[in-house]
Amino acid sequence: MSAPSSVTLKKVLKPIHVWSIAVGLVISGEYFGWNYGWGVSGTVGFLIATLIVTVLYVTFIFSFTELTTSIPQAGGPFAYSYRAFGWWGGLIAGYATLVEFLITPPAIAFALGSYTNFLYPSLSVLHVAFACYVIFIGINLLGIKESATFSLVVTILAVAELLVYIGIAAPHFSYTTFVTEPMPFGWQGVFAALPFAIWFYLAIEGVAMVAEEVENPKKTISRGYIYGILTLVALALAVMICTGGAVHWRQLSNIDYPLPAVLGHILGRDSGLTHLFASLGLFGLIASFHGTIIGYSRQIFALARSGYLPSVLGTVNARFQTPHWALISGGIIGCIAISLGNTNQVIIIAALGAVVMYMISMVALLVLRKKKPHLERPFSVPFYPIFPILALILSAICLIAIVYYHFVLSIWFFAGFALLAAGFVIMGKHRS
Repeated sequence: MSAPSSVTLKKVLKPIHVWSIAVGLVISGEYFGWNYGWGVSGTVGFLIATLIVTVLYVTFIFSFTELTTSIPQAGGPFAYSYRAFGWWGGLIAGYATLVEFLITPPAIAFALGSYTNFLYPSLSVLHVAFACYVIFIGINLLGIKESATFSLVVTILAVAELLVYIGIAAPHFSYTTFVTEPMPFGWQGVFAALPFAIWFYLAIEGVAMVAEEVENPKKTISRGYIYGILTLVALALAVMICTGGAVHWRQLSNIDYPLPAVLGHILGRDSGLTHLFASLGLFGLIASFHGTIIGYSRQIFALARSGYLPSVLGTVNARFQTPHWALISGGIIGCIAISLGNTNQVIIIAALGAVVMYMISMVALLVLRKKKPHLERPFSVPFYPIFPILALILSAICLIAIVYYHFVLSIWFFAGFALLAAGFVIMGKHRS
């Protein structure tokens, strides 16, 4: 059922690459997507939701780092859950992670199209989104070191641009604007906003998918993860607060380009600086789009190598040592998702996959501590077991919120898993 053990990936990534992938995977979440949360909660309600989710991600990442450094395999959560629970644990984690990383790129590609359309209205949003898949799958086919170097450059540019945006927007912050209609839907709105707050940090765990390609993973990964989450927490809170204080939230809660819209309000839509920022803003979206392509390709590769997907998807290109069929197949699925959904729905499905994966990963951590007490753990989660248990509880709350407010989408998600599990058992692969 499994691919040959000789199917491996090159170990070339250094700590700076890991940081850039961690931040790059997520940083588009600071540019768009989260603002949909204002539409269900208002500014203060969403701030509370974001603080709750920030605690979730800080505790989760410190816990997840223990798993990633102990079991540095391309499957990431799939590998940890398989080790803890066997085939059914691997199936749950693999499916949830795959959904998250296959569904996130279409949302980012659509935002890339929207930003480009904001600058050049003659360019179709969908055509730009499809072109992005072709271009960045091509870059990823060339090799992980080349991909990581590209990710490093665009991530640094994206962080620098957010700092410039904060510097422009902060002087125009108005407390009165920020607290106008602060919680129009009460505490129920805070609950409803949780999946959109997740978008601030969603996909940082994708670093686990390149663990096999990291030099000295037992030290390098922990540094990249921790510096990455600290960078993202600071940027997320600063961007959200400055944006909410500069323009009333109702003007921004249903668009894919909130930051250029704020600068258009401050500087004028036709201002050269507004257009320059919108142009540079593409770097943040590109960094995340590029990173999530790396993530989904490694997850498909790992699942195929272990027999959960067709074995051809678990092969690597002889010249570049990249999982070429995994890259291409995920791109085809992404283009279909772009054609069928909208950004709001895509974010919800991606968040649903994420929280399911977070939950089983935290349970796997608790089980492996008892089941494999002598497993080498180069990094141990602080305040064990408080951190993983807190991350598990907050993930469960987010899952309940998503299912409650988006029941139909949730049914589709769980129906997909049921079909996959049934096919897996019928074909007898669970016995292998």
